[in-house]
Amino acid sequence: MNLTLKIWRQANAKAKGRFETYEVANISPDSSFLEMLDILNEQLVGEAKVPVAFDRGCRGPVTFDHDCREGICGMCSLYINGRAHGPDDDVTTCQLHMRKFKDGDTITIEPWRSKGFPVVKDLVVDRAALDKILQAGGFVSVNTGGVPDANAIPIPKPSADESMDAAACIGCGACVATCKNSSAMLFVAARVSSLALLPQGRVEAARRAKAMVAKMDELGFGSCTNTQACEAECPKSISIAHIARLNREFLCANLQD
Repeated sequence: MNLTLKIWRQANAKAKGRFETYEVANISPDSSFLEMLDILNEQLVGEAKVPVAFDRGCRGPVTFDHDCREGICGMCSLYINGRAHGPDDDVTTCQLHMRKFKDGDTITIEPWRSKGFPVVKDLVVDRAALDKILQAGGFVSVNTGGVPDANAIPIPKPSADESMDAAACIGCGACVATCKNSSAMLFVAARVSSLALLPQGRVEAARRAKAMVAKMDELGFGSCTNTQACEAECPKSISIAHIARLNREFLCANLQD
């Protein structure tokens, strides 16, 4: 496959960025999207290509984020042809394969666009805001003593299943990047829901909901208007039903005051 890539290049959060065009050839349809970018970077290194009109920090290979390349870590956050993680469903960018494109295609690659995710360089954004939301309350801190046997605390299977579904969130930020308001509601809802459904998380439920929502608002994320775009593009298919639970938890927490 021969492809034309329009890639966003930006030296840092304060620098002015722009799209640069690159050509790659003989890409295997079985290659992953990140492998294709690896090939491009090898090509740029070999050519010693330096994009003009850029700060020194933007020269050289294209910078993009990745780690596990197994759809687990959520770091491979790219906006591809107008879709978070590209033109496939229920996958992260590292699991996207080039067979989803056609020979001769032009592919536009951008970083997440959100006030809460400032650009670090090129396609890499700072997603520390999600960590700050978790630090505000996405944990259980009550000392419950020793670890009880697995069957010592009865939990209805539907609740356990739903909690595990919510816990599948990898914090990639696709929901934020997809939402027209840059809302982090699906992420926060998944974290709150995964604990609210379990007895271990009920003790701190009210404090958790209030603290995480407050931190989300403080960090500049937008409001949810129920367009369901976040659910449609979530690589782990997290349901917006969890947002309804978050709203109930938050309302109940405020009524308790």
